[in-house]
Amino acid sequence: MLQVLGNAWALLAGIFLLMIGNGLQGSLIGIRGSIENFSTGELSVITSAYFVGFLFGSRVAPEMIRRVGHVRVFAALGSLISAILILYPTITEVWAWVLLRVLFGLGFSGVYVTAESWLNDSSTNETRGQALSLYLIAQMAGIVASQMLLNVADPAGFILFIIPSVLVSLSFAPILLSVSKTPSFETTKPMKLRELYGISPLGFVGMVLLGAIFAAQFGMASVYGTEAGLSVAEISALVSAIFLGGMLFQYPFGWLSDRMDRRILIMASGVGGAIAGIIGFFGSNYFEAVLVAGFVMGGMSNPLYALLIAYTNDYLATEDMAAASGGLIFVNGLGAILGPILTGWIMTIIGPNGFWAYLSILMAAVSAYALFRMTQRTSVYKEEDDYDAVSYAPILPTATPIAVEAAQEYYAENVDTDDEPSDESD
Repeated sequence: MLQVLGNAWALLAGIFLLMIGNGLQGSLIGIRGSIENFSTGELSVITSAYFVGFLFGSRVAPEMIRRVGHVRVFAALGSLISAILILYPTITEVWAWVLLRVLFGLGFSGVYVTAESWLNDSSTNETRGQALSLYLIAQMAGIVASQMLLNVADPAGFILFIIPSVLVSLSFAPILLSVSKTPSFETTKPMKLRELYGISPLGFVGMVLLGAIFAAQFGMASVYGTEAGLSVAEISALVSAIFLGGMLFQYPFGWLSDRMDRRILIMASGVGGAIAGIIGFFGSNYFEAVLVAGFVMGGMSNPLYALLIAYTNDYLATEDMAAASGGLIFVNGLGAILGPILTGWIMTIIGPNGFWAYLSILMAAVSAYALFRMTQRTSVYKEEDDYDAVSYAPILPTATPIAVEAAQEYYAENVDTDDEPSDESD
């Protein structure tokens, strides 16, 4: 681990600063939007716009890199992101924020693709799992740290938009100055969605639902907090609790995932998330209950991304895993686009607690569908004393195809090659 950290510390430091910028603006948009009298429905569309740009960016960034190279794409998109952060408080119109959020999502997607390709290129077969773990920690730590910065200035002013702009600009220095060579860059054509669904209905449906869940957590938590009357400090604590839970639960989930029927774990996490949503809904008058609900919800939902990928891999040949990951990322992105809009719609109807109702319903849907699929076929899990296959790689729903394909490589290198995937759908 220390060797990996020594080789990639500058890249990880850059990712940490990038995530501070992204996490800060993600929460700030909801708070400042309310100050500007944007409605819940308008804020949900603004939030959704980021994921439109992110999904589009994950498609166009590889072609941009092929045409002009990693360094130019990285520098150009970084400049775009920094400029957008400063433009938010100068053009406080809904249409402008929607456009800026689309461009912001596109920019971050391209930056992630570039940084993750460098990270993957600097890893070996022996260190890829550790590199992915450090990458996850850097991402989560950046988001949590960003919430603390919400309290250093007035959200109605310019300072909180300038800070992430500066941090994003600074993030490129350690990355560009430390990278010694341009990595080779190849992408795999995604598997057809019908074929992907036929191989793993649970992986397919679970990814759509999870995209809708994660996008609501990432973009609408601050909108909920503002409408519920929470202070800026309380909103920052809530968002931090969500992502702290997501980070701390990754590794217990990973350990269990490789030692039991994954569908049971998926079902259990769905039940845990649904209960967390109920706690948040009925305990909304007690901030401590809201914090607990956020922590558990994040802990139950965030690890599902890697868990669903690992589960889908159980039914794939090694050579098909990269193509399947592309399809899973795409359907997850579609869910992420719809998630904030649905959350805003429910909140408009029943009030701020619609946020918790929405998350609880979707987590319950994940659990119910996993239970249904368990009735359709037997498990591929083999309960053996010497079972030690490692197929879970910690990764966040914000990952681009580069990081997911790196996780797939990690799985392919560690899975028991004597076992063939089942020909049956799950």
